[in-house]
Amino acid sequence: MSGQLLMLGVSGLELSAQEIELFKRIQPGGYVLFGRNFDSGEQVRALTDALRELTYDDPIIAVDQEGGRVSRTREIGIEPPSAQDLRDTGDSNLMAVHGEITADMLRLLGFNLCLSPVLDISYNDDADNALRGRCWGRDAQEVIQNAGTYNRYMRKRKVKSCAKHFPSCGLANVDPHHLLPHVDKDIEELFQTDIAPYSALLSELDSIMTCHAHFSEIDPDQPGLPGSFSKKLVTGLLRDRLGYKGLVITDDLDMGAIMNSYGRGPDIKAAIEAGNDMAMICHQTLTSEAALEVLDTIDSYIIGDAEKRVKKFKKGMKPPTGFSNQKWKALNAEVMKLRIEVYGEEKAKAKPSYDWETRSPVEDY
Repeated sequence: MSGQLLMLGVSGLELSAQEIELFKRIQPGGYVLFGRNFDSGEQVRALTDALRELTYDDPIIAVDQEGGRVSRTREIGIEPPSAQDLRDTGDSNLMAVHGEITADMLRLLGFNLCLSPVLDISYNDDADNALRGRCWGRDAQEVIQNAGTYNRYMRKRKVKSCAKHFPSCGLANVDPHHLLPHVDKDIEELFQTDIAPYSALLSELDSIMTCHAHFSEIDPDQPGLPGSFSKKLVTGLLRDRLGYKGLVITDDLDMGAIMNSYGRGPDIKAAIEAGNDMAMICHQTLTSEAALEVLDTIDSYIIGDAEKRVKKFKKGMKPPTGFSNQKWKALNAEVMKLRIEVYGEEKAKAKPSYDWETRSPVEDY
């Protein structure tokens, strides 16, 4: 049953015999798909349908679909505008439409959880911290207004949301896909700025993702401890001080920020004991058996509380809509219409380019 605390990646366009056997045995609580899993709308829906058949309970099926370079559907359709570009229009109606289209596309493809909105503040739109183009605001109020609109309209169309990356990756000095960022901001300052969007939108967040960054003012006695593994941060700040009772998920434990210092097993134990309900293993899926063994060593009351939150989250999930290629094409036409509103016709129809000096794995993950 502890497999319900795992969210696992899938290696390809269809399930391998090894994955089918593994997932049936482990019974993970959820799955997360990436660009490597996308070849066509019909194929993606067949894959999500196949995943549903492997577990006793309806699984969480998640995807990063923010818009811009973090859009998994860009592999099979038209790329939606980014959060930053929508932010720069100042048009809340376009943000609402983006939320609606995102949900409609995801339900058609068989997803029930979108790993967005990003609630990080962009202190520097050009920073090399994996967030370029992904932030809804340059201060807390702008994030609250813009991300809140997008989130509200996505949820109205029956797809659950996941706010990220608690408490802040906007302050990260490096890309956590490679290295562990260190943040020195005072706790009370964090509450006035970076945590403010979570406080304001708390009742509208179906789940929250914790970030892989060390917060020296929160864990001064444990230098190098990722926030995602910090009991002071996940339980003390998010659960106790903010009062959040919903689902909490780690960011991918296969990122360099974690893998450089932790092995599979110790990372799972640290994540769940800190207060996360689900540990995300996006790439090294075969290590999930070792993860399951470690879960069985954690105190039963911790496991029990996490399982209750996973179960409660699943009760609110809605089934996918019926798929057809005609519906898929119609939704892509809506995306293009939105792109034209945001970029103008010429730029909207040009292929997006992300030719920067530094690139984050996040766009092709």
